[in-house]
Amino acid sequence: MMISVPDLLDTDTVARVRQIIDAAPWINGNATSGPQAALAKNNEQLAEGSPAAREAGTIILNALGNSPLFFAAALPLKVYPPLFNRYGEGQTFGTHVDNAVRIQRGSDFRLRSDLSVTVFLEDPDAYDGGVLVVEDYFGTQQVKLPAGHAVVYPSSSLHHVTPVTRGVRTASFFWLQSMVRDNDARRLLFGLDQSIQRLTGQLGGGDRSVIELTGTYHNLLRRWADA
Repeated sequence: MMISVPDLLDTDTVARVRQIIDAAPWINGNATSGPQAALAKNNEQLAEGSPAAREAGTIILNALGNSPLFFAAALPLKVYPPLFNRYGEGQTFGTHVDNAVRIQRGSDFRLRSDLSVTVFLEDPDAYDGGVLVVEDYFGTQQVKLPAGHAVVYPSSSLHHVTPVTRGVRTASFFWLQSMVRDNDARRLLFGLDQSIQRLTGQLGGGDRSVIELTGTYHNLLRRWADA
């Protein structure tokens, strides 16, 4: 399941994040790559755990916590501290799959990567190329969203970023472990949640059917969740 999260960051927040990260030193993007990804990756990123990455990452984590759509889609249990990358002209990231387990360097924090997240930090008309292409059972999807928008997709999918031919593509990326490990179960819960939200708007939260469907949602979540 792939879900877009519009306006995760508003314009002022995007500008604040860019102010922080643009002033910081950037390093070779392979600093966090596994052996397979290192063969395909050509970009730059902020050093993991650097002051700028921590400050900007906290802003993004706070925005995630205020997004009902993100929570409904991801049902996050653990979120990896956001990282930041950029692609200049000629840079790309070939087809790869994300590591199944992500370990934060210098700590005992680790998570199973169920979902990958990209938060776009540059408007699409500012660069050519740099399209995120995700291949999964739902088909091949091409993603290039406005600054402040995010996309959530299965970490198990094959994906790549097409070469940038003009400008610079800047984004945040990270992974999360969901309370619900199974992708199909998450998809069913998300569909049920969205239906409940629509019915609540039409019938009100006190409607008996809405209450019963809400109970079904929580009982399914109780059955499937590891929390």
